[in-house]
Amino acid sequence: MLDLARHDVDGPVALRMVVERQGITMKYTEGIMAMLVKAKLVVSLRGKTGGYRLAKRPDEYTVYEVLLAAEGDLLPVACGEPNSTSCPMQDTCPTRSVWVGLATVIREYLQSITLGDLVQQETDLSFCNGI
Repeated sequence: MLDLARHDVDGPVALRMVVERQGITMKYTEGIMAMLVKAKLVVSLRGKTGGYRLAKRPDEYTVYEVLLAAEGDLLPVACGEPNSTSCPMQDTCPTRSVWVGLATVIREYLQSITLGDLVQQETDLSFCNGI
């Protein structure tokens, strides 16, 4: 997603370019893109000038929604979800509140950062390092 955000102004991004720039395998990248397209975070365009592009502007994506689409559930334990029935002891578990609290902190933190923030941070770091 960050690679697409960086190169979005150039039009659709060919998957092979993402693979080359990120140093990851085509198979792995195809799997991630399939999840992102299914979640409607990325649009796939076919044809000679096709590729992938963000469905929205970078500042309209939170890191949380990107990770949720790519990774699925971000809970530290299964019983951390509200109204979960995954554990028969969850109503009397002395540590469940810790896990629910941790899940809340993780969600709120990741929702506070946008893809646009990461692009800007990268730009700022490049400027600071003289790159």
